[in-house]
Amino acid sequence: MARQAALHEWSLSAEEAVALQRRLAPRVVRHGRPQAVSCIAGVDIGFEDDGETTRAAVVVLDWPSLAVCESVVHREPTRMPYIPGLLSFREIPAALGAFERLAAHPDLVMVDGQGIAHPRRLGVASHLGLWLDVPTLGVAKKVLCGRHGEVPTTRGAWTPLTDRRRAEDPADVEVDAEGRVVIGAMLRSRENVKPVIVSPGHRLDQATALEWAIACLGRTKLPEPTRLADRLASRRG
Repeated sequence: MARQAALHEWSLSAEEAVALQRRLAPRVVRHGRPQAVSCIAGVDIGFEDDGETTRAAVVVLDWPSLAVCESVVHREPTRMPYIPGLLSFREIPAALGAFERLAAHPDLVMVDGQGIAHPRRLGVASHLGLWLDVPTLGVAKKVLCGRHGEVPTTRGAWTPLTDRRRAEDPADVEVDAEGRVVIGAMLRSRENVKPVIVSPGHRLDQATALEWAIACLGRTKLPEPTRLADRLASRRG
């Protein structure tokens, strides 16, 4: 996959990274749906050498068969320590290196992490979407911000994840009856298993992000693109 124009530099302090998130978040496009999808990429990040090396895994699947077409693992030195809310600065540099090694050009990218369901509305899926300029969505395992109601136990059931309005939210943002911003969905991806958090990353609306996450579910908790990427990133495949 061809290198995209650089969005910004990576040598930043935590304070500079937070300020950059606030500047970038309004550039995230929260609407749209991909057209003529033929392949989907799943992305996950692991670490080696006590965190000194970042291991980025990208798996490309054919749509609609979900057969694996290509997979890449890319390693490089970790650039930022773990800081809550700044995970994308720790993970994306290696992810970009993995995408550069792909022969395919995915039509949709599914990331193990948050999209806009982030305190500053710029989780790793949104940040990566801006870099790649492709539709992205996040499928995460833990809530970073917001609140939600009970999620029915049946597979495919979901409930909205909402948060108070933030400065990073556009004026036309989707809100619920209480005026809270809809930032994601708590999806029961497998019966009687803890839900995952599905949120749009870039160039997708919430309904479309949820639609694709459900369409890619297999027999396990995670949708197939991120399940396979997780297996590679954690050295289980």
